[in-house]
Amino acid sequence: MKKHILLTNDDGFDAIGLKALIEALSPIAKLTIVAPAKNKSACGHSLTLDRPLKLDKVDDDFRPDLVISGINIGANMGEDITYSGTAAGAMEAVLQGVPSIAISQVCRNKCLDIKDGWDFALAKQTIAKLASKILNNEFPLDERKLLNVNIPPIKPDECEGIKITKAGYREYGNDTHRHLNPRGEEYYWIGLHPLIWQESSDKSCDFEAIKANYVSITPIMLDLTSYKDINTLENWINK
Repeated sequence: MKKHILLTNDDGFDAIGLKALIEALSPIAKLTIVAPAKNKSACGHSLTLDRPLKLDKVDDDFRPDLVISGINIGANMGEDITYSGTAAGAMEAVLQGVPSIAISQVCRNKCLDIKDGWDFALAKQTIAKLASKILNNEFPLDERKLLNVNIPPIKPDECEGIKITKAGYREYGNDTHRHLNPRGEEYYWIGLHPLIWQESSDKSCDFEAIKANYVSITPIMLDLTSYKDINTLENWINK
């Protein structure tokens, strides 16, 4: 009997990255797809609180063995993980006790190369390999932890391999554009920020792996506690 994978994304139900994910995984598992009606990029771990939601019941024994969120169009590395709807889909899965992967396709010229017929070959190859290992009861992480995968914008034969990485330190610029609508009212549009980061001494972060043509896999945990600072903070507050 085939194992069961739940697929989701933040680019919408008709996104080409989701279609690539279906192509890669349909031979190895039963698939259920739950995706938003429209693009929900950068919505993070948001909840709908200002309007009702309609729920449709599924089979009582419905429970996936694995949740995969993606394939996102664009990188999700460094602090961008906290904004990412793709990562949030995987986060929700591990909160429910289900192993999960968030996978993103890095673009050379943002989304231009994807629109020119990108075939996601390396991403499909990678996710099929990872999913097969996990479905054979080999999920490598503890509870409330997920795999964040980023795919370099190259063909499979150009890939140097897989690197296990840490999340890098993203540097953000100000790329907000001011415009006027036909009524003369101003509005602002957030532009496309280039991928700029702080270099690490050992070249071990996700940004650097992608730059060197490696697939980046980063273990992510939802516990945000800075444990090394607990004693420091206790001493500070008791002075």
